[in-house]
Amino acid sequence: MTSLARHTDEPPAIDQPCALLGGLTPRQFMRRHWQRKPLLIRQALPGFEPLLSRAQLFALAGREEVESRLIVREPEGRWRLRHGPFTRTALPPLKRPGWTLLVQGVDLHVEAAHRLMRRFRFVPDARLDDLMISWASEGGGVGPHYDSYDVFLLQAHGRRRWRIGRLKDPALQDDVPLKILRHFEPEQEWVLEPGDMLYLPPRWGHDGVAEGGECMTYSIGFRVPQRGGLAAELVQRMADEHEDDALYRDPAQPATDAPARLPEAMVDFAREGLARLVADEGAVRLALGEIMTEPKPRVWFDPPERPWQPGALELDRRTRMLYDERHVYINGEALRAAGRDARLMWALADRRGLSAQAVRRASAAAQALLAHWHEAGWLHLKGESLD
Repeated sequence: MTSLARHTDEPPAIDQPCALLGGLTPRQFMRRHWQRKPLLIRQALPGFEPLLSRAQLFALAGREEVESRLIVREPEGRWRLRHGPFTRTALPPLKRPGWTLLVQGVDLHVEAAHRLMRRFRFVPDARLDDLMISWASEGGGVGPHYDSYDVFLLQAHGRRRWRIGRLKDPALQDDVPLKILRHFEPEQEWVLEPGDMLYLPPRWGHDGVAEGGECMTYSIGFRVPQRGGLAAELVQRMADEHEDDALYRDPAQPATDAPARLPEAMVDFAREGLARLVADEGAVRLALGEIMTEPKPRVWFDPPERPWQPGALELDRRTRMLYDERHVYINGEALRAAGRDARLMWALADRRGLSAQAVRRASAAAQALLAHWHEAGWLHLKGESLD
């Protein structure tokens, strides 16, 4: 069922040409295509086979903790959208044309999908989001649309015809439960077969339709924090830790005959407080690291199968881990790290695992931290079940 044994699950070296990127090195791809222009890659993963059967994907869509959507295009052209979980009987018959099942965050639930995602770690982990699987019956699709994020569209089973074009008019159709473009002008068109992959930058219109029977497409998507929303979250998190007991004073406030007017001195006081808050670069960095490693909603970690002992280990697929020069960030928490311990944690974050030798050489404090994370289910000893 799975063909990942034929492919390494580690990203290529950044200066190594690779089939995954059509013979480009990751450095060349990021310079020429990332956020710039599309790239069609024939046989990005030669011999690729689905990581999940249709039955396994449908079963995943039936789980409460899994985000899934059903999209049906009626014969008269009307669109219907429903959110899961779905029992098998709630899905249309397989032979009915024009319907699509979308299952989000498959990498959180299926180890093989998580390992496929690791192939794309030539992009920073802070940008990687998730792997979505789209199963479509003959003629199924979600209509012409655009995404605000970068995406790799890997064909896993069957064939899908893709039409793409620059976004000239972002207007959407009215009275439709999906974000379908009102005026889509395709410029290029291809049929993708298993192992083929299409990269699209943000805001490129695209329309994919299953052709010749059912098909499965894997979408590797990326995180795009919205500046205003991220700023609000940063300020909220920083404010919770910020200590400033200065009270507003207005000894020069005269008597007023416009009592409802907001005092300008109070506006200045508020602006100064906000400026002081965001002027602390260390606090901004700390809050950002915590936010970007916060586990996704409906994520929980399983307890370990066996007691901790120093040995080879790997991070749980749901664990998010980043670092900077002073801190290590893991699952929404920040820790100060320096020297040999910091380098060990950086290696763990970059490689998603450590050798037994590296763990045994770690300081007592580092080993205690690793043991704590093991107990929390954030990492596993090699050999422990990951599914």
